[in-house]
Amino acid sequence: MSEIIRQLEPKNLWNHFADLNAVPRASKKEERVIQFAVDFGKALGLETVVDHVGNVIIKKPATPGMEDRKPIVMQSHLDMVHQKNNDTVFDFDTQGIAMYVEDGWVKAKGTTLGADNGIGVAAIMAVLASTDIAHPTLEALFTIDEETGMTGALGLQGGLLNGVILLNLDTEEDDEIDIGCAGGMDVTATKTYNTVTIDKTNHIGLEIVVKGLKGGHSGIDIHLGRGNANKILNRIIHGLPKVSLCSFEGGSLRNAIPRESHATIVIHKEGKESILSTINNRIADIKKEFESIEPNLSITIDEVVCPDTKVDFQDQITLLNAIYAAHNGVFRMSPDIADLVEASNNVAKVEIKEGTAKILCLTRSSVESTKMDVAYSLKSCFELGVFEVTFSGAYPGWTPNVNSPILKVMTELYEKMYESKPHVVACHAGLECGILGQNYPGMDMISYGPTIKGAHSPDERVNIASVQKFWNFTLEILKHIPAK
Repeated sequence: MSEIIRQLEPKNLWNHFADLNAVPRASKKEERVIQFAVDFGKALGLETVVDHVGNVIIKKPATPGMEDRKPIVMQSHLDMVHQKNNDTVFDFDTQGIAMYVEDGWVKAKGTTLGADNGIGVAAIMAVLASTDIAHPTLEALFTIDEETGMTGALGLQGGLLNGVILLNLDTEEDDEIDIGCAGGMDVTATKTYNTVTIDKTNHIGLEIVVKGLKGGHSGIDIHLGRGNANKILNRIIHGLPKVSLCSFEGGSLRNAIPRESHATIVIHKEGKESILSTINNRIADIKKEFESIEPNLSITIDEVVCPDTKVDFQDQITLLNAIYAAHNGVFRMSPDIADLVEASNNVAKVEIKEGTAKILCLTRSSVESTKMDVAYSLKSCFELGVFEVTFSGAYPGWTPNVNSPILKVMTELYEKMYESKPHVVACHAGLECGILGQNYPGMDMISYGPTIKGAHSPDERVNIASVQKFWNFTLEILKHIPAK
């Protein structure tokens, strides 16, 4: 598969991407990809260091004639979201991503592609390996764990970098130049519950499965109104008479909109037809509501072996009420920037089994006070159900600087190259720029990249022509870095 990818233009970038995608690189499991980056830098004879948290920094001197330009940092993250379809047989710990080309896009077979942020990493590698690309003094910063906590950026200490301009290559529309992003916080609610032994002679077990949703990035895609599998499944079960919950599992990563969820329930044999009729009516309503945006939504009910225990009835009411009440989706639109989501929440993962319930959320906002407003709204909701609620993994947003000198350079270059104005935006995703700016205050930062769709889901794909455009733009930016 990778041989087809290696023939795409620009070959130097795509070859590095193929090499990178052969290396398993899940967040918090980056040992192999860190070594991959270190080996790459050392093989080029460049100064290569790994900091105390695992970030890799590779330094390359300016090319002849560029010594008087401002030193720059090119930055991307090494980790990727590991997601696959339930029917895809794939081991992320041992296998490289299986890529293919279709209709002008590079895709992966049933898994995430890793274009987020692998294309950025590959572009930086291509610059580092080049002998004919003009650039100023360059520091390549490859951070770790961007996708599940940004701990690499948070752990990067001041004084390691000398660059005064940072090019973050992690934006996903090729006509956008990003100058701001949302901050985020993990909200986790946990609770123990009582279980009751089931009389199997009078009950049958049913499994309800929600799947086929688009999912996507819980920041970039949150405004699109896509279905959240956890909320949909909970809506089907909530308040059903004479139905007992045994288990509920859905979603995976906080930064991915849940695509699949399943629950096991038990019902009395004599009420089977009536209960199934009610469930099917609810399913019909939900499918009707989502038919235009989630055409592949599948909700199935299958009889299964009756479990041994069920959730105590009062605990069941509390658990399902909490999931129902927890806000999901856009919380507030920005009053200052058109079409920008200011604050949101993703009810990312639900796990109810073996006496313990856990609900994982990711709250985002470009305004710190609104982020905390959403977080405390969730905390209040869960504490009404006597959950223990913790906040963790907080990271700041990136405040836009419309007077950025590198923004002016890039805007003028874009207009000259493409005879149109780029969209200068702030995004609702979490970029590392806000964090990096804490230890490197005054660094002039910008983010851009190729067009990537479906990030954080198995539908992830990157546009081939867009990568060529992104690469050409990068080469021109490097040539036009201003003098010191």
